[in-house]
Amino acid sequence: MQSKNKKKLCVVGSGYVGLVSGACFADVGHIVYCIDNNKEKIEKLKKGVIPIYEPGLEEIVKRNFKQKRLFFSDRLEEAVSKSQAIFIAVGTPSSRRGDGYADLTYVYQVAKEVAPYLDEYKVIVDKSTVPVGTANQVQRIIKQQNTKAKFDVVSNPEFLREGAAIEDFLYPDRIVIGTKTNKAAELMRQIYSPIIEKTKEKYSGKEDKGAFLATNIETAELIKYASNAFLATKIAFINELANLSESLGANILDVAKGMGLDHRISKYFLNPGPGYGGSCFPKDVSALLRIAQENNTALRILESVYEANIAQKAKMVNKILNSIKKTDKTILFLGLTFKPNTDDMRDASSLTIIPTLVEKGYEVLAHDPKGIEEAKKQLPQEVQYIKDFSAIYSKAKEADAVVILTHWDQYKKLDFEKLKSQMKGDSFIDLRNMFDPEKIRSFGFKYVGLGR
Repeated sequence: MQSKNKKKLCVVGSGYVGLVSGACFADVGHIVYCIDNNKEKIEKLKKGVIPIYEPGLEEIVKRNFKQKRLFFSDRLEEAVSKSQAIFIAVGTPSSRRGDGYADLTYVYQVAKEVAPYLDEYKVIVDKSTVPVGTANQVQRIIKQQNTKAKFDVVSNPEFLREGAAIEDFLYPDRIVIGTKTNKAAELMRQIYSPIIEKTKEKYSGKEDKGAFLATNIETAELIKYASNAFLATKIAFINELANLSESLGANILDVAKGMGLDHRISKYFLNPGPGYGGSCFPKDVSALLRIAQENNTALRILESVYEANIAQKAKMVNKILNSIKKTDKTILFLGLTFKPNTDDMRDASSLTIIPTLVEKGYEVLAHDPKGIEEAKKQLPQEVQYIKDFSAIYSKAKEADAVVILTHWDQYKKLDFEKLKSQMKGDSFIDLRNMFDPEKIRSFGFKYVGLGR
């Protein structure tokens, strides 16, 4: 799709957010320069080698690179001088101090490096997830570096779900723009106009879909944290209800369904599991708590969410141990990443559960469709990995129990009769409630789920 308002854009940072954003902007007709200081990554991207796994991303990158709408380079000056908007899309990990702060080192470094090349009006866009006040700091840094620069700073938070990022970017629920000037807001509206048009066309019956929300900068920065914190709250809430359901003899899936039928609540993020993880929720909850503390405001509910999520992961260890025999020593884990359709291991529940079991002397076998290479960097070296799906059955001969830790669709294709006949033991622990208990029990397994 070619944009009527075709712009030239520079995206600094070719990680998850930067690469998805750059590729999708190019796919709707803009000319996009993706910049990264990692020369090896840039050369690989030029050859179509994608550093992350995200469904559909490789195809979009290759298509737009071939059609000369998407360019990769480590030369910032040329890209900035050609572009009307510069998107800062670098990482903002939690501070190494462990105090909940978001580390803005990379954001501020980009601001310094961009400043000398602002020879005419540009819009600097904070695409990275940043605390309230960051845009003002970026503006201050640029002015210090270049007193003659003509620019506006805009906050444009991303709302991408790993595993569905392409769909989320091209057909967004909303586009949030925080700015101080109408000039910057209008440029951002033009940049996003082809995406808004596509979304409105696809979801013609849903007026709110693809909404363009312009606010002041502080509000836009807070919307991102508030959104993720609320979703994390729903997850923590349903996980605690799952624990209660087990004590009461209730079925948490029916409880969640009954709740979700209320349109004010909705069914989304009411799926019990071993605790939330990933690159956003843990980091953003911690950062929002820190922001509140700095402003002498208590977020008691969010404090409980943070604590409940840590407790949920720890409870999963006990749940596994209580579901197997004392003589059982080998556990087969299916799924390692924090969610399916990604290779992201950040704050995955496997990083809490598996090391604890290894420390207790258990042998761990593990399979994941995409996450093994990342898992090897973070899990104990004692873990034995199963790379091929078909090899699960032969390795199951050593397993006393199988644990579903990530709900990959691939696991729905398991031959349970074959798995049971091969397994040494009979415990089937479904920490995602993927399967019907009676069906699994019909194959001779002792099924254990969450909240039912």
